[in-house]
Amino acid sequence: MTGLFRAMVLKVLYPMLMLVGAFSKDKKERLQLFIVDLNNRLVRAQGFKTKRILLLLPHCLQINDCDVRITNDIYNCKRCGRCNIKDLISVADENNLKLFVATGGNLARRIVSDVRPEAVVAVACERDLSSGIADAYPLPVLGIPNERPFGPCFNTRVDLTKVKEAIEFFGK
Repeated sequence: MTGLFRAMVLKVLYPMLMLVGAFSKDKKERLQLFIVDLNNRLVRAQGFKTKRILLLLPHCLQINDCDVRITNDIYNCKRCGRCNIKDLISVADENNLKLFVATGGNLARRIVSDVRPEAVVAVACERDLSSGIADAYPLPVLGIPNERPFGPCFNTRVDLTKVKEAIEFFGK
């Protein structure tokens, strides 16, 4: 029953809310966050378990003035600790996860298609998370909104505790 409700949320409610939110950017972001939160609750209620988890990250987690680009291979990171990437690599390695950085929605969808995980833990802004979760359905995705202290797509951060909790949920 939860799976059917999740389908209704992502394929019917989400597009309707985006139409309503089209008239106000602030309202649209709140509605996108609502969809991400509701999806996360429904995925957790389904209790899906797997070890084949993809950890998908946005490129904006990397500090802007870093001289190393990690979008082609996140393991190019020098692990200086100025951004969350070093810690996210460690989390992925400790849990034997596939780990990728996407520069946008099209690349994220291609990564999911190529990797073929059984579940995804995704970090991004509300807009990319909500659309990506809807596009990936029926694949279970737990979305974690990034923190944007300097505005969108610039030196963002993520709460590592939330990432670890999402991975543990799928893996236990």
